[in-house]
Amino acid sequence: MKKLFFLAFFLGSLMIAQAQQLKSPDGKLNMTFSVLGDGTPSYSLTYKNKVVVKPSKLGLELKNDKKSLLNDFTIVDSKTSSFDESWNPVWGEVKTIRNQYNEFAVTLNQKETERQLIIRFRLFNDGLGFRYEFPSQKNLTYFTIKEEKTQFAMAGDHTAFWIAGDYDTQEYDYTTSRLSEIRELATKARTENLSQTSFSPTGVQTSLMMKTSDGIYINLHEAALINYACMHLNLDDKNMIFESWLTPDMKGDKGYMQAPAQSPWRTVMVSDDARNILASKMNYNLNEPSKIANTSWIKPVKYVGVWWEMITGKSSWAYTNDYPTVELGITDYSKAKPNGTHGANTANVKKYIDFAAKNGFDGVLVEGWNEGWEDWYGHSKDYVFDFVTPYPDFNVKEIHAYAKSKNVKMIMHHETSASVRNYERHMDKAYQFMKDNGYDAVKSGYVGDILPRGENHYSQWIVNHYQYAIEKAAEYQIMVNAHEAVRPTGIARTYPNLIGNEAARGTEYQSFGGSKPNHVTVLPFTRLIGGPMDYTPGIFEMDLSKLNPSNTSHVNSTIANQLALYLTMYSPLQMAADLPENYDRFPDAFQFIKDVAVDWDDSKYLEAEPGQYITVARKAKGTGQWFAGNVNGDAARTSKISFSFLDAGKTYVATIYADAKDAHYKTNPQAYTIRKVLVNSKSKLAQLSAPGGGYAISFTVAGKEEMKTLKRL
Repeated sequence: MKKLFFLAFFLGSLMIAQAQQLKSPDGKLNMTFSVLGDGTPSYSLTYKNKVVVKPSKLGLELKNDKKSLLNDFTIVDSKTSSFDESWNPVWGEVKTIRNQYNEFAVTLNQKETERQLIIRFRLFNDGLGFRYEFPSQKNLTYFTIKEEKTQFAMAGDHTAFWIAGDYDTQEYDYTTSRLSEIRELATKARTENLSQTSFSPTGVQTSLMMKTSDGIYINLHEAALINYACMHLNLDDKNMIFESWLTPDMKGDKGYMQAPAQSPWRTVMVSDDARNILASKMNYNLNEPSKIANTSWIKPVKYVGVWWEMITGKSSWAYTNDYPTVELGITDYSKAKPNGTHGANTANVKKYIDFAAKNGFDGVLVEGWNEGWEDWYGHSKDYVFDFVTPYPDFNVKEIHAYAKSKNVKMIMHHETSASVRNYERHMDKAYQFMKDNGYDAVKSGYVGDILPRGENHYSQWIVNHYQYAIEKAAEYQIMVNAHEAVRPTGIARTYPNLIGNEAARGTEYQSFGGSKPNHVTVLPFTRLIGGPMDYTPGIFEMDLSKLNPSNTSHVNSTIANQLALYLTMYSPLQMAADLPENYDRFPDAFQFIKDVAVDWDDSKYLEAEPGQYITVARKAKGTGQWFAGNVNGDAARTSKISFSFLDAGKTYVATIYADAKDAHYKTNPQAYTIRKVLVNSKSKLAQLSAPGGGYAISFTVAGKEEMKTLKRL
C-alpha cells in the first residue's frame, strides 16, 4: 500500500509539474502551461471559461543546429508572482496607467543539449503577454533564429480584420472576412505599393483583430520589439492555427542572438466588450519605464504643413525640372530654372506660419525643402540626401526667425528614401542642424526598397536602425515621427520622444484612389494598439480634382467624420492636413480643430464595434474640458450615448458638429450641422451618423447668458 501511495503521489506531482495554471487578477482569464509528451512547451488560454487559445506549441527553430529549442524539455524551476503599480505617461489618453498582472516564469532544461530556456507569462485583466528568455549559459551563446514557432490555435473560424502579411509595407486597406477566407482574398487584399514583399497566401500582420461567433474579441500583437525581427502570423487554415513568422534579412535569417537575451512579448488581448480592447494599455505595460530622465522637452503638437498640396499634386517636392539626375555637392542648383510648383519656398512657408500663428497651432511641417528630390526615389541611390542643404528658394535662417517671431515651431522632414546607411552617416549632423535652427521634432520617412539592397523594412537589422534613430534623437532632445517604419509596439513608454508613427494606410491614400470609408473604424483596434498614428486628418475638400485637375481621387469621408478623427485616432501629434484656403471656406467647422486638445487626463470609450463605429469622450489635460467624437462605417446608424462622464452638478454647453440628414461620404460629404444645447451628466444623445460620417462635440461650462438662451438636450 505504501508503494502504491508513493507512486500515486509521484505521478500526481509530475502532472502538476507538467501542467500549471495562472489566473488574471480578476480571475476571468486562465492560462495553462504544460509540457507535452515529447517535451514541447505548450500553453492555452480561456476567458470566462470559454476557450480563446487552444493548446498551442512554443519554441524556436535554430539555423545549423542539430537540436533546436523546440522539444525534449523538462521543467526545472517555476516561479509565480504578482505586480501592481500605477505610472504616469509623459503624454497619453489617460493621466495614470495601472500595471497589474500575475506572472509565471518557467525554466526549462533541454536534456540532450543541457540548454536552458525561460518562458515568462504575464496575465493581465485584459490579456496575456509572454516571451522567451535566453539566460547566460555555456551551451547557448551566439545563435541564429531560423524561425520562431510560436502558435496561437484559434477555437473557431473567427471573423478577422486583417491586412496581408508583408515584409515591407503595412499600407493596405483592411479586409473583413472569416479566417477560412483569407487564402482566397489574399491577392485582392494586396494593392500596389512602392515597396512590398509578400510571403504567404495566408500570412497576415499584427495587430490582428478578431471576433468570435459568441462575441469574444481577440487581438494578437507583440510588445517591446527590440533587437528582434518583426512578427507576422501565418495561418494553417485547415486547423485555424496561427504561427509566428519573423521578417527575414537579405540572407533569409530571422535573427542573430547573443545570450543573455529575450524575444519581444507575444500578446493576446481578450474581452467580451470591444471598448476594453481600445482602452487597454497592456502593450505599454509590457515595455520598460522611460529611459529619458528629463522629459520636459517632450510636448504634444498640433500642426499644419506644406504636405497635402504635394500629396495631391498641386505642388511638387522637387525644385527644378531641368535635371533628370542630380549629385549632391556637384549639381549647381543656382543655375537651374525653378519649376514654379515647388511647395517648400520661403514665401509659401511663411503663409503657413501665419496661418498657424493666427489659429493657435504649435508647428509647421515643411517637406521638399532640401536638395535631392529630383531623382530621390526608385534608383537604389545611396547618397540621396544630406539633410542640411536647402534649395535656393528655402531660406532656413529667415524661416527660423520668422517662425520664432510668431511663436511657431518648425518641424523638420527627413526623407531617407530607405537609404538607411546614408541616414546613419548624416544623423548627428542633421540633428545638430535641427537644434541650431529651432526644430524640436522630425518627421522621418523610409519610402522605397531598403538600402542595403535585399534588406526588408521589418527585419532585425532595420528594426535596430529605427530604434537607433529614436535613441540618437533623444540625445539631442528631438521628438520623432517615423513614417514607413516598423509598426509600434508600446516602445513610446520607454522612449516617449517617439510621439508618432505612420506604419499603416494614412490619409495620403485618400489622394491615391481613396481608402474604405470604414478604415478609421478598424485602425484603433489594430494599428493603434501599439502606439499613436500620425494619420493626418482634417480634410475638408473631398474632390481632389479641385486642387489638381489630374487627380480624380475622392476622400471617402464626411467633414464631421474628419473632425471626429481628432478624438478616435488618438495621437499626441495631430495635423490639420488640408490647405488653409479650404479651412477658410468652412470656418465654423474648422473651429473644432482649433479647439480640440491633443493630450488627455481621461478617456471613456462609449461605443465600439470594429469595422462599424467608435465613440470616445476625452478630458483635456490640465483644463478639464471634455470633447467627444464618433466615426462611422459603411452604413448609416444612430449613435446613442450618455454624458455620464461629465462632472455631476455642472451644466455644460455642448457644441455638436454632426452630419446633415442627407450627408454621405461619396455624394454629399460637406453637409454638416452645428448646434449648441445645454447638457449635464444625466443627459443622453441620439445622433445620426452618415455612411463614412460621424460627429464631434466640445463641452464648455455654461455661463449665465447661455443658461438663459440655449435649450436643454
